[in-house]
Amino acid sequence: MTEAAALPGQPRGGVLSGPATARAVNVLAPNASAMTLDGTNTWIVSEPDSDLAVVIDPGPLDDVHLKAVIATAERAGKRIAQTLLTHGHPDHAEGATRFARLTRTPVRALDPALRLGDEGLAAGDVVTTGGLELRVVPTPGHTGDSLSFHLPADRAVLTGDTILGRGTTLVAHPDGRLGDYLDSLRRLRSLAVDDGVHTVLPGHGPVLEDAQGAVEFYLAHRANRLAQVETAVENGHRTAPEVVAQVYAAVDRSLWPAAELSVRAQLEYLREHGLI
Repeated sequence: MTEAAALPGQPRGGVLSGPATARAVNVLAPNASAMTLDGTNTWIVSEPDSDLAVVIDPGPLDDVHLKAVIATAERAGKRIAQTLLTHGHPDHAEGATRFARLTRTPVRALDPALRLGDEGLAAGDVVTTGGLELRVVPTPGHTGDSLSFHLPADRAVLTGDTILGRGTTLVAHPDGRLGDYLDSLRRLRSLAVDDGVHTVLPGHGPVLEDAQGAVEFYLAHRANRLAQVETAVENGHRTAPEVVAQVYAAVDRSLWPAAELSVRAQLEYLREHGLI
């Protein structure tokens, strides 16, 4: 879910649907909204010479979309072998049970309640299918169960809602925790700096080809928002709605309820660190 539709200085994106890297193809779900941007990106990932594929985030419960994902894989000569979830929000995971029935595949996630099959996912796991290698990277913050998937062969990372192709991510109190989110961004920065990751395959919005630039943008944006919230509190705006009215005045009011959840997460972070 996005906090803002567009921000100045944000890295520009590329592909919205179709092939994004040698191993990743996006099928865009028809659920565009202020919170989901162009819709949910459902990713089909496979080795070019393999007939097996992994699907990441089947998306909403929409049979037309789910069958389009299967048809896209079949046109490429691929059979879907398993389904992975970046997190449990409905725009990413609501269709998972139906998709599992259509494909007769297990669903793997960090949250046991979302799993269908014997295997879950945990930090440090390596998912291998038909020669494909995906490394599970814990990236909590947007939600407590958020994961990213490092695709080393393409120097790419699939980030779910942790980094979006446009705008910034909502850290929604109480499940979302800002301290965890900042740690997750630093973890993704390490992938860019130490492991050569340059491509971000997000859960919403276009592909980004400057992973480190995207992370640095997000970190700078969070630091700026925290400073704004801290200043608002110092000026006597103590409640979350009051802070929203000050800090998010330029944001469409339809997004203020979501912004209030983000502000609650920011206030919690500032209190925990003794800054307010």
